[in-house]
Amino acid sequence: MRDKASTIEYDDEIIKLFTLAALFWGCFAMMMGVWLALELTYPVFNLDLPWTSFGRIRPMHTTSIIFGFAGNVLFATSFFVVQRTSQVKLVFGKLAKLVFIGYQLFLILSVSGYPLGITQGKEYGEPEWYADLLLVIVWVAYFIIYVWTLKERKERHIYVSNWFYLSFIFVIAILHIANGLAIPISVMSPNSVPMFGGVQSAMIQWWYGHNAVGFFLTSGFIGIMYYFIPKRAQRPIYSYRLSILHFWSFIFFYIWAGAHHLHYTSIPDWTQTLGMTMSIILWVPSWGGMVNGIMTLSGAWEKLRRDPVLSFLVIAVAFYGMTTFEGPVLAIKGVNRLAHYTEWIISHVHSGGLGWVAFISFGALYHMVPILWNKPDMYSVKLIAVHLWLGSIGIVLYITSMWVAGITQGLLWRSYNDVGFLQYSFIDVVSMLHPYYLIRAIGGITYLSGFIVMIYNIYMTIRTQPQETKESLKITKQIGSESIEAA
Repeated sequence: MRDKASTIEYDDEIIKLFTLAALFWGCFAMMMGVWLALELTYPVFNLDLPWTSFGRIRPMHTTSIIFGFAGNVLFATSFFVVQRTSQVKLVFGKLAKLVFIGYQLFLILSVSGYPLGITQGKEYGEPEWYADLLLVIVWVAYFIIYVWTLKERKERHIYVSNWFYLSFIFVIAILHIANGLAIPISVMSPNSVPMFGGVQSAMIQWWYGHNAVGFFLTSGFIGIMYYFIPKRAQRPIYSYRLSILHFWSFIFFYIWAGAHHLHYTSIPDWTQTLGMTMSIILWVPSWGGMVNGIMTLSGAWEKLRRDPVLSFLVIAVAFYGMTTFEGPVLAIKGVNRLAHYTEWIISHVHSGGLGWVAFISFGALYHMVPILWNKPDMYSVKLIAVHLWLGSIGIVLYITSMWVAGITQGLLWRSYNDVGFLQYSFIDVVSMLHPYYLIRAIGGITYLSGFIVMIYNIYMTIRTQPQETKESLKITKQIGSESIEAA
């Protein structure tokens, strides 16, 4: 496809494939999430079948939303951004298509294995060795394509978004390989034996788990923030120096924070304290990035009233700030003692997932789709606004209900009677949380409804919008032209 601001022809076909895949996996994952919320509210939804139990659907949901939806968004946006900021076409186009096919095959193998009980049995329900190996091959090819495209760039400097994308690609490769180390029982068996056990396994698991959140669900999406907010607002980044400081401080401190997931366990106390300390220090780079993203709108605040796409992006950054404030608070040992294993953690995770990751993904997709399919604009701006409101209401219902449920849960678990026995039984606590579970399910259904509106809007944009005229091209250039001058 020929770029609107230059004569460079970019490889946008691969970006289209990843965009459509993100919509599919997002819808599937959110449907699984709603089903899980209903299972916890009304156990009849378990259906008394092993394949539909909470323990098997839950990793289907997490893998589909993290690797399926978020992963495909990262592939799409990274290939989109690296071409526009480097002013070159994506190298190794055929290899990129193999990356797409291999990644979707990895997702199918992983997600289909969970209902069959084929996993490594870790926190996030990691797939078995053959899927892990496939992902390594795909990821190495992805890294080669991205780095080689940057090498061929026409721009002198590497734009800051690409630094965050590179850190995401590189660190995730290291995390995945180290956490997935296992010895297959046989070539024909899906089962394997982990190379580490006990405390070592826990340490590696949460070094992987927390940094997967840090680099897969944060660093890559910060790359989205630093490109799409300036493009949409038609304003330069508030402070390019702050973005560089944000990058290097984020990279250094985040990698140390995983041990805060293991407070009050058998790992050494100094390790727990180190994880807590580094988590608190993370306030500085995280809020520096948030300030940089929001202050980019200086002089352009009025655009929030008439551009719901920009609203998605800015609300996402606000949730990024809120979530990265709450995370270090939860890492403090005293707070963690109350919050850990409760629904408060579920609220925290979904504040970041639904508010930060998904909302900034929605904004990026809404910006990219008209450009990728050569349309003047989305089919309906009003439907984007409807999606914004449904998504926002869904998030509020979800996270507030789980906040209250989590604090209630933690306090009830710590209540003792006069003779020192627990005052409330397990079933007493569960029954008290039922109203909050119901609100959570309603919030999830509302959020899913907004995503379905988005899918319809994108479908109609692709199918029914006319090709651009000279007049519409002028309008599109104001918001969607793909030179990097505004950034």
